[in-house]
Amino acid sequence: MSHDIYENPLITRYASREMAGIWSAQKKHSTWRRLWIALAESQQELGLPITDEQLSEMQATVDDIDFTLAAKFELERRHDVMAHVETWATQCPKAKPIIHLGATSCYVTDNSELIQIKESLLVVRRRLVQVIDQLAKFVVEYRDLPCLGFTHLQAAQPTTVGKRATLWCWDLLLDLEELEHRIDTIRFRGVKGTTGTQATFLSLFEGDHGKVEQLDQLVTQKMGFTDRHAVTGQTYSRKFDSQVMATLNGLAQSCHKVGSDIRILQHKKELEEPFEKKQIGSSAMAYKRNPMRSERLCALSRFAMSLQAGTDNTMATQWMERTLDDSAIRRLAVPQAFLAIDACLILYRNITDGMVVYPKTIEKHLNEELPFMATEEILMAGVRAGGDRQDLHEVIRVHSQAAAAEVKQNALPNDLIERLQKDEAFAGIDLAGTLDAKKYIGRAPEQVDAFIAEQVEPVRARYAEDLAGAAEAVRV
Repeated sequence: MSHDIYENPLITRYASREMAGIWSAQKKHSTWRRLWIALAESQQELGLPITDEQLSEMQATVDDIDFTLAAKFELERRHDVMAHVETWATQCPKAKPIIHLGATSCYVTDNSELIQIKESLLVVRRRLVQVIDQLAKFVVEYRDLPCLGFTHLQAAQPTTVGKRATLWCWDLLLDLEELEHRIDTIRFRGVKGTTGTQATFLSLFEGDHGKVEQLDQLVTQKMGFTDRHAVTGQTYSRKFDSQVMATLNGLAQSCHKVGSDIRILQHKKELEEPFEKKQIGSSAMAYKRNPMRSERLCALSRFAMSLQAGTDNTMATQWMERTLDDSAIRRLAVPQAFLAIDACLILYRNITDGMVVYPKTIEKHLNEELPFMATEEILMAGVRAGGDRQDLHEVIRVHSQAAAAEVKQNALPNDLIERLQKDEAFAGIDLAGTLDAKKYIGRAPEQVDAFIAEQVEPVRARYAEDLAGAAEAVRV
């Protein structure tokens, strides 16, 4: 770590070494070399005069990159791809004549980025299913613990802590569907030439269209892809970048939503994210237990969401077969979106792994509002006892308004039940019996059970090998 120049906090504080490694210079440029090897091997297989000795020379040095020399060449040439061609040529003098044969720069830049995107999507998928699995355990544990529901952030009909968490989990399952679609449909750019016409390769193979098509297929397969972009200009369509970023954007939305909910619930002291034994909540207020992880989750999610617009605009402004104003923004936006989402999912799992629930506080808050929630049941009890529905409704309305005024104006407890007990209209009716919170949670526990069985368990089965291992510690 250097202390005299800016360093990206996504690398130094938030994202994993694994994700940072995928977007490293070593990964990028060794992948370029693997692409050049795949191209040369395929050209040899199709009859071009490339020797085994040349291929062996390339294979022996694929990861041995002299970045200092490459930087020197780039300063002179003002071209990063040619700088690395020349750097490798110094290590492979016999192979020098056939490195990058017939290719355009985007053969290595675009194809290597597609490989990096694919590997990153797989890491994100693994982290996502781990969060789903962990959150589902929380869902089951609190499947039938009643709590206040909130609409408009105002007290509403009760739900359960577990049912509320299924809402978080369902968002993640929808994100997983999108992620799986992106992974399943990712396409290689392939060997398409300078403007996508494969003209140079057609010349190399003396007009043999079949061999040019075979070359494209062979390189695609060697690099681990089954599908290719049907057509390209110099680059693959930047529509794909926009689609990938939209998937990451959606995942960031889900992370932000849960981070916000947890922060609100921690404010109410109903639920709390993990807080370590020696953790400090505030430099001034020693008693504080701030929701640091959830706040960071929201911040990083917001950053990830902010990157979508630039990617969309890049797609919209690609002129004709390509323009280079996509390069700098993609170098920033695409890796950082993955690094931010990686950090978000590490945080999300860390939070759900140690989340603390306070049932007594939840019960207290529920009981403060429950008399209002129970008014319909109270009304029905009065009707069953022979009362007039319309008259009883008016009695309840008047007493409810009066009780609410005392709560809000004088900070007194909710005394609606006591008021109704004193009213002759409800004489002899067991009003206290209407205050069982479980009468008002509907099918929440059963919905939880069905959700786990029908939605989560298939994911657990599909990704069983990804579920091992504890949650990662969150860095400072």
